Amino acid sequence: MYLLEHDGKALLARHGIPLPAGCLHTADHKPALPPGPWVVKAQITAGGRGKAGLIKTADSAAEVAARSAEILGKSAKGRTVRAVRIEQQVHGASEAYLSMMLDPAEAGVRIIMAASGGMDIEALPREALKTATAAPDVATLAATAEKLAATIPGATGKALAEAGRKMAAAFIAEEALLIEINPLFVRGDGSWLAGDAKFVTDDSALPRQDAQHALLADVGGAYGETVLKDAHGCDYVVVDPEGEIALLTTGAGLSMMLIDEMRGAGLKPYNFLDIRTGGLRGETRRLVNVLKWMRTGKNVKVLLINIFAGITELGEFSRLLVSALNDVPEFQVPVVARLVGNGMEAARGVLAEAGITLHSDLDEALVEVRKHLQGAQ
Repeated sequence: MYLLEHDGKALLARHGIPLPAGCLHTADHKPALPPGPWVVKAQITAGGRGKAGLIKTADSAAEVAARSAEILGKSAKGRTVRAVRIEQQVHGASEAYLSMMLDPAEAGVRIIMAASGGMDIEALPREALKTATAAPDVATLAATAEKLAATIPGATGKALAEAGRKMAAAFIAEEALLIEINPLFVRGDGSWLAGDAKFVTDDSALPRQDAQHALLADVGGAYGETVLKDAHGCDYVVVDPEGEIALLTTGAGLSMMLIDEMRGAGLKPYNFLDIRTGGLRGETRRLVNVLKWMRTGKNVKVLLINIFAGITELGEFSRLLVSALNDVPEFQVPVVARLVGNGMEAARGVLAEAGITLHSDLDEALVEVRKHLQGAQ
């Protein structure tokens, strides 16, 4: 789950990481401001807000209101701004950079730090970045961060060492995939503040993470995809609101590969889905839900089913699928099915009775998809 900056900072504060005073404003909720002057920051789950004009300064309460009104409702990278964090400006500080991210290839956590930070961090020369991989435990992670910070002189090195220790504790406790502080504001005495925070958590850890789970109820609109996964046990993401082909698929990697192949062939998939057929357990509820979500796609003209089954028996899956399609009569689009695995012949019979041809070859299935798209024009 890619957290809003405001929520990421709230989690960091739980681990003793200092922050500029700030509060969250929406169109309907405007708490008291911290002491000014201020910076008004759009809250969306995407980077590049500064370059998109979604971070603005304000010197008076009237300017705060005006800047908030300018930002709320705007869109960037497919996300609409529904809240702003209004934060006390930080003056008289230099900017540094610190991040930790899961590194599966090295079976550890990658630490990156730099004596300079800010919007142009990507432009820093490679030699300006200090990086190392550490085992995923607090002590080793903190010690590695301190070792890197020791190569940076003065107040900045001191600040990065302390920030590294605190970030290590937060990273492990929150079961994070990524924490990035950029900029990390550093004062001349070595004190510091997290000026911005990118925080990505592991959805699979949500049942163990009460503070993170609570965010779904508080600002569910920002984390709609995670709310769906938490409530319904499957991964569903609209990848192209203008997409023409709804996808009912299983397996995250297989589904992403299918989307890439379709886009490469000039087709427009609407959604990503890992339905997790093993979790259906003889019920149609999950299938009915995803069909209802898919029908909201204004340009969806065909449903493509792509299932590779191992443990799942395809005859049983096909019976559940046909039942679910009957339960959502408002989703009236042609259905193309490509199934491979256990129970193919049983599935073929079930689908044939419903007027659906079973394909075992993806190219053949896509030929039928194209025919339906051409017929819908």
